[in-house]
Amino acid sequence: MFFGEFEYKIDEKGRVPVPPKFRQELKYGVVLTPGIEKCITAYPLPEWNKLAATLTTGSITPSKLRRLNRAVFATAFSLNIDGQGRIALPVPLRDYAKIEDEIVIAGANNYLELWNKKQWESEKAASQEQAWQIIESLERH
Repeated sequence: MFFGEFEYKIDEKGRVPVPPKFRQELKYGVVLTPGIEKCITAYPLPEWNKLAATLTTGSITPSKLRRLNRAVFATAFSLNIDGQGRIALPVPLRDYAKIEDEIVIAGANNYLELWNKKQWESEKAASQEQAWQIIESLERH
């Protein structure tokens, strides 16, 4: 389980440290994809494989499944952590998430999110405001 938030600076080669407490869970590799909210989503390889399995079957039409698979898999990058505990962020993903120098790595249960620091502050405030409303709606059911 991934939780917490960690601030880092990206080096001149586009590398960012992986928080030490997460390195063991990512030792078999990590898959980076564009996140829905203009961040980068980082999946441990076993979680990515689970996601991939769910995207090969399902109750949606074959044309929608093909489109979904293109959107997810064509934009994904498979990486390994280097000897210093870093990953190199691909330029297309950095551009997508507007990550230049300051980055926040946020735990999101079974995956990580990598955010532009300013965008993270805004998203974090909105998420925290809505979280209690969502929790209360869950408790009613």
